[in-house]
Amino acid sequence: MPQLGESVTEGTISKWLVSVGDKVNKYDPLAEVMTDKVNAEVPSSFTGVIEELIAEEGDTLAVGEIICTIEVGDSHTTDPSATEIREPEETNRELPNNSVVPVNKARYSPAVLKISQEHGIDLTKVSGTGAGGRITRKDLVKLIESGNIPAAGEKVGTGKESIPPVSNIKQPDQSASIQPLGVQASSAQQAVVSETAGDIEIPVTGVRKAIAANMLRSKHEAPHAWMMIEVDATNLVEYRNSIKDDFRKKEGFNLTFFAFFVKAVAQALKEYPQINSMWAGDKIIQKKDINISIAVATDDALFVPVIKNTDEKTIKGIAREISELAVKVRTGKLKSEDMQGGTFTVNNTGSFGSVQSMGIINYPQAAILQVESIVKRPVVMNNNMIAVRDMVNLCMSLDHRVLDGLICGRFLGRVKEIIENISKSTTSIY
Repeated sequence: MPQLGESVTEGTISKWLVSVGDKVNKYDPLAEVMTDKVNAEVPSSFTGVIEELIAEEGDTLAVGEIICTIEVGDSHTTDPSATEIREPEETNRELPNNSVVPVNKARYSPAVLKISQEHGIDLTKVSGTGAGGRITRKDLVKLIESGNIPAAGEKVGTGKESIPPVSNIKQPDQSASIQPLGVQASSAQQAVVSETAGDIEIPVTGVRKAIAANMLRSKHEAPHAWMMIEVDATNLVEYRNSIKDDFRKKEGFNLTFFAFFVKAVAQALKEYPQINSMWAGDKIIQKKDINISIAVATDDALFVPVIKNTDEKTIKGIAREISELAVKVRTGKLKSEDMQGGTFTVNNTGSFGSVQSMGIINYPQAAILQVESIVKRPVVMNNNMIAVRDMVNLCMSLDHRVLDGLICGRFLGRVKEIIENISKSTTSIY
């Protein structure tokens, strides 16, 4: 499993594009892998023949775990996306399928080691069905299904029978189902939900699994705090509405309110760089580049593409990138590199009418800002008169390991100041 992005620690095989015995050329795609809300193809680094598909579709594996092996020429060489190392040819002679691989010369994949440790299987007592008598994950799944787990001194053959997916197999006399590879079992039992007639069962897709894993990690690892500030966006609304039609005719895409907020956030991040940070265990990394992630939703998923070097772009340039990234998401053309490098997230929750929300931080970033819906409300002005104004709430979730309320309050205050002072005479969109 390759690392398909910074901070990515695991991936889910969503679809195999090859089968055992297929001839592949260098750079041919092997599989589609779902990581951190993006589907990416894993290319082959060699020309050869697919020897074994170790991971099943739907399996989640950590970066570095073996997903498949490729035979190159007359030697058994693994795909770099599968980091298993074999013995040199002279010490790795072909053995009969019913032979036990000597323990001092055995090479087990991480998947085989993981399953053997979970179920107390003595690998020296198992006969493998793989090349050279190598023990495969399917061999161990077969043993678990049969209940014939070898005790010390007992050797067990596994044969070549077809085996159901690992996620559907239960260990004898245990109620807990085996977790897919790479997914840590929760200390609490999985909730049992009763089903009645008319209920609809919806399978969990790879992208939904990736979203769930990242959100769970963020909530478990980052102590979330929250604050909100009110902003008077009346001047912004008047300015944008006065130029939006001409802008659309001239540029060919919409000038949205969101582009102004993203620009204001980028400017404030430059003045308060502590917000543009990440937690790294024993240190905090303050990022030099200001790369703002924006949330783009489809009917069944949420993607977070990145606007690189946002502080260096004009409002027009930001509006263009927002439009282009949204089109990529909704047409399925978003690439892995479009998702990488984000340092702070801005979420346009106001687009569907929300006026107050608490976002989950986009791990490992230190904060996320929700831009809520602009609504008309009566407001008491400085002269104690009541006026109808266009108001918007900005809601910020922060990682309290990295940030404190004081710096976040100042940051939000600066964003408020920028938005409230937008006008035709002071703000250029070019």
